[in-house]
Amino acid sequence: MRIVIHGFGRIGRVILRQILTTPDHSDIEVVAVNDIAQPDTCAYLFKYDSVFGPLPGGVTHENGRLHAGGRSIPLLTGVRMADLPLDGVDLVLDCTGALKDRPTAESALAAGAAAVLISGPSDIGDITIVHGANDEALGAARIVSNASCTTNALAPLLRDLDARYGLIQGHMTTIHCYTGSQPMVDAPRGPDLARNRAGAVSMVPTTTSAASLIDRVLPDLAGRVTGAAVRVPAISVSAVDLVVRLASLPRDAAGALRALADENPVLGLVEDPCVSVDLRARTESLVIAPNETLQTGDQLRIFGWYDNEWGFSARMIDVARMMHRRAK
Repeated sequence: MRIVIHGFGRIGRVILRQILTTPDHSDIEVVAVNDIAQPDTCAYLFKYDSVFGPLPGGVTHENGRLHAGGRSIPLLTGVRMADLPLDGVDLVLDCTGALKDRPTAESALAAGAAAVLISGPSDIGDITIVHGANDEALGAARIVSNASCTTNALAPLLRDLDARYGLIQGHMTTIHCYTGSQPMVDAPRGPDLARNRAGAVSMVPTTTSAASLIDRVLPDLAGRVTGAAVRVPAISVSAVDLVVRLASLPRDAAGALRALADENPVLGLVEDPCVSVDLRARTESLVIAPNETLQTGDQLRIFGWYDNEWGFSARMIDVARMMHRRAK
């Protein structure tokens, strides 16, 4: 599979890190990496990472190429999507967070790319796909959204709960680490006033796109799941705290969650009493903590962890592979 990474921020860098450090991804050829930052800055931020540590083997940049993991990859600066080297490319992974218009995405197809995968919620795509939740809906879509990290954590669990027990309604709170959309010191950033406060100092109640995206990914559950978020002073790993009402409750709820995780490869388990840092670099979309399960009447509380960067990037690669296999 031949790909171009367009945007070398948090997700773009983590995707490339996974490709370079995971033997199963040795078949992925990275044709080019493109970003608006200067190449030496891109190389430095790829070499040293405050969350995942230095890249094994080191990184160098010379003559317009990024040398890492035994590969030499063209590193481009500020190239428009339409002008990327896309002839014969299977997929553009758009990790800019700035792709907002359909014509720009279509320009990649016109330039030779077989498809575009967007690393976040998007209204311009043909469809939104969450691996483990609605894979079968991919069809012939060529511009695809990979949804959000929280939607990837939540949707596979909701689908399986509904299929086995019948979901009546639910509410999810994501306890989410701070991100680059929040300031490090109080500063005007947007209409959500609380999100203008220093992200590494306070817990910040805010909204999440996951609830509306669940309606898009799992239309049979539309209107049955609500969601909210609290941004917390942690640099990585987030959590889902979900309360659901089910048509039929399992006698052993924790055991039932273990069974769901065993059957769905994007769901994982953690049995020990862990804290968020212990889940760093887990590849699953959601790592369920069955010992945190609580049941009161017809309500069931489910708690799980997700590495919102590492797990989401792993799903980007999974969906990219799905799109590539479909094209064969």
